[in-house]
Amino acid sequence: MASRSNFKRALPAMPTSTLAALRNTQIVDSKAVLPAELIATILDYLPIPDMIRFAQTSKRMQEMVYDDTRWIQRLKSMGCWNDVEARQRFEEAMRRKIEAQRAREAEEARRTGIGLNGSINGLAGGGETERKTSVTLFDASLEEEMQRKSVDRKGRPRATTLDKGFDDMTLSSPDGTTRSSRPYVVDPKVALKTLAGARSIRGMARQEYGKIYGALAPYYFDLARSQSHTDPILFRTYRDPEQQAQMLNQLKIFAKSDWAQGWNQREERLDTMIGIFENAVLREFEQGFEVKEYDGRMKRYIHVLVSLNGGAAGIDHFVHNHPLMLEKEKLGNPSECLRNVAQGHVNLQPSHDFFKELAITLNDEAAIIDRVFPPTVDVLLPFLERIAEDVISDYITSLFDEAHDMGIEAYLKAVAGIFEQALQLAVSLTPSKGSKANFQEEAMRIITRCFEQHIDLYLQEELDFFKGKSVAEVEAWEKRLSEEEQSTETYYMSNVNRQAAKRDFLTSFKKVVMMPVNVLPTIGGASKPVPSPTAIPTTMNGNSLDPTSRSGTPIPGERATTPRPEAPTSELAAKAAIMNSRLEGIRSLFSIEVALNLVHTAKASLERAARFVRLGGQSGEEAKEQCESIFINLLQILGNQHIKPGFDRAVNHLSVYRPREVADHSDQGVAPLVAFLELVNVGDLIQQMVEVFYHQELLAANLTDRDNFLSPADKEKKRFEQMLDERVAAGLNKGIDVLMDEVEYICGTTQHPTDFNPIAAPNGMPQVFDIGPSQTATKIVEMVSSHTSMLMGSTDKNVLDVFNQEVGLRLFTALCKHLKRQRVSVDGAIKLISDVNAYTAYVTSLRNKSLTEYFAALRELSQIYLIDPNHAKEIATIIADSDRYHGIFRAEEVYEFAERRADWYQIKSAVEKQMYGVGCLVM
Repeated sequence: MASRSNFKRALPAMPTSTLAALRNTQIVDSKAVLPAELIATILDYLPIPDMIRFAQTSKRMQEMVYDDTRWIQRLKSMGCWNDVEARQRFEEAMRRKIEAQRAREAEEARRTGIGLNGSINGLAGGGETERKTSVTLFDASLEEEMQRKSVDRKGRPRATTLDKGFDDMTLSSPDGTTRSSRPYVVDPKVALKTLAGARSIRGMARQEYGKIYGALAPYYFDLARSQSHTDPILFRTYRDPEQQAQMLNQLKIFAKSDWAQGWNQREERLDTMIGIFENAVLREFEQGFEVKEYDGRMKRYIHVLVSLNGGAAGIDHFVHNHPLMLEKEKLGNPSECLRNVAQGHVNLQPSHDFFKELAITLNDEAAIIDRVFPPTVDVLLPFLERIAEDVISDYITSLFDEAHDMGIEAYLKAVAGIFEQALQLAVSLTPSKGSKANFQEEAMRIITRCFEQHIDLYLQEELDFFKGKSVAEVEAWEKRLSEEEQSTETYYMSNVNRQAAKRDFLTSFKKVVMMPVNVLPTIGGASKPVPSPTAIPTTMNGNSLDPTSRSGTPIPGERATTPRPEAPTSELAAKAAIMNSRLEGIRSLFSIEVALNLVHTAKASLERAARFVRLGGQSGEEAKEQCESIFINLLQILGNQHIKPGFDRAVNHLSVYRPREVADHSDQGVAPLVAFLELVNVGDLIQQMVEVFYHQELLAANLTDRDNFLSPADKEKKRFEQMLDERVAAGLNKGIDVLMDEVEYICGTTQHPTDFNPIAAPNGMPQVFDIGPSQTATKIVEMVSSHTSMLMGSTDKNVLDVFNQEVGLRLFTALCKHLKRQRVSVDGAIKLISDVNAYTAYVTSLRNKSLTEYFAALRELSQIYLIDPNHAKEIATIIADSDRYHGIFRAEEVYEFAERRADWYQIKSAVEKQMYGVGCLVM
């Protein structure tokens, strides 16, 4: 459409000069009928021929149509524009322009300098020299050539708006109407490489798109008008299937730049033609596949399919119809792994042969894939996915089901062993030429995915098996112990350095626990010398590691009939025999041999379950959690069902001891107390054994994180250690235990819920609070101070300090436990702070600096309940401030106390949000 001129010239009567004409010029303000943005949007949906003709209407419309960004957008829709390449070309052009400008300037300077110099020389020298060195300022021949070019340029016809790239091109509209009488002819061979030859040049996007349009648009619109697969000119122009596929692929890409009306019908017609062509080529490929013409029809027509659309149809046919899917039984029978094996065992040699044969077959197929398929497509990976789904999964599923029916132990060994062999298969595969750089990782992922459906059952069975076997071990010991009369006689050796012996035994234990489970050395004497401690054969029967030697804790009921064995010959057995001889007096409380058996059973289960951590993802996390569960159950069974009952019986012996009932006091020590001290020594040794196991089997294998305070294994380990500490503390001073029981009793019976969480006053009236300590705090302080004062003046100061420190620490623990059971409101915090101040004042009177720090931290902790719920930021700051509590409380512990606020569920999200923001809490 034509636009009106912005200037309207008035006709003066007598223009006397140019300035007078300019003065008489009037400026007329004119506006377009449609906004430029709307016109630009309309242009986006015009067919290309109409868009070019639209540019002929006016200079303004030409600029709008010729806008480089409009054509860049179309090139980008086809993936033919690279911004990086365009920027590089632009920078290179600018560099050449600058260099040319500098060269011209240098040449001009050189010529000017020569002319001046020559003239001077000519004037000075004269004669022949003047004619040679002077420069003519006016060259007639040069001026004549320039004038001729100017005349030719004026006589040349004016260029149309169809710029280079669209010149003399057949402009066909979407309905097929030809708009130009001079067709734009493109060489068919050149048209095959049109998209590949597209360049990214700023300012030339329209010309580049014009080349693509001129080469592909005739075929595109002709194909859209075709009624059958025999009509398109494309199939008559290109007779070779490779060229036909390449051209169809280009038309599919070119269709992405077709935004004119009816584009969906044209694209649908194109897809139909591509589908017909693809089916015909696929039939040829299938016929070649049936007769195994790898280098003939298979190779040719898969290349055609790849050129057409990536070859997905051919790859799918090759993968799903491979003979290996139908002949998988020839690779091996899973039942052979369970034939002629002992109870609880599995023969993994047949499965090893199965995976070996499968690896050879896959590597042979990789060579065939390299012969048939182009290196631009990855066929081996989808083929491996199909093999994993139809061959490997069926094999392992059948084997696992049969092994599970045979026995749980055989099932566990089969799952762990087969998984390890499958990983070896993934490592042994040879990638094809089309495989990506991460082929080994992808192969590992595909093969391990076959085990995901079995992971849940296996992990649960592994945990149940360990629990059942460990509980049976402990129950067998308890059963034998219950059949023997409870003996109060203890045995100890006062002249032995227990700490040195303990360290020596622990060093030897590290060697034992880290050895494979089935190569456990014998603890105790041996009938003949052995080359090394690690080569001693082992016999496990649930009672003793070596029936020929006194290797562990004496079996109840056999003490009187079992003779003392000969001296052991191995270092480990000798150390164990020495330790057992020292522990013989408390042999009926708990057994170090049982602890060793439980540790090795846990080690065997952990080694199997830890293999599945390599699965990664959810299955890997579940395997890691189950490994932690095995360790947790080890501690629970070993601690709660074996060690704790032994300590409890020892504490009972100590608690029922009455000095007035003992007639003979000539012994140097009290018998129950000596027995308990021996038991403490054994408990400390077992605790160190657990510590070694935790570091070697869990931390070293990255099965748990010691820095994560939410780790279940770490929590259970701390509970186990706490249980031991509590048992030892209870036996060292039964009076403190009774005292603390009384403290807890007073807290539980006299502390009213309303002390720290008072009921709101009716009608919103302010309530009067007693700022003094509660009745519970007053009673506890009076009772504890009265008991501790009984020892003053009659006991050694060092002993008294230790006693007072133990009382203070136990009191601190009891108060913390009591506080965690309370609900504390902001109003009740005043009463709580008063109670803590009362406890702190009492502990301060004991003049023990470490105790004072504990209660000072508790006093700081109590401030967290006094903060208004609207100040969640301050609450989070107090929780995260570790320096505030002098290292007594960690942030996670303070967080647990903060949960006892009565309004916690109202402020929880705000507090945690603030804590996450400062990175002080990991949930």
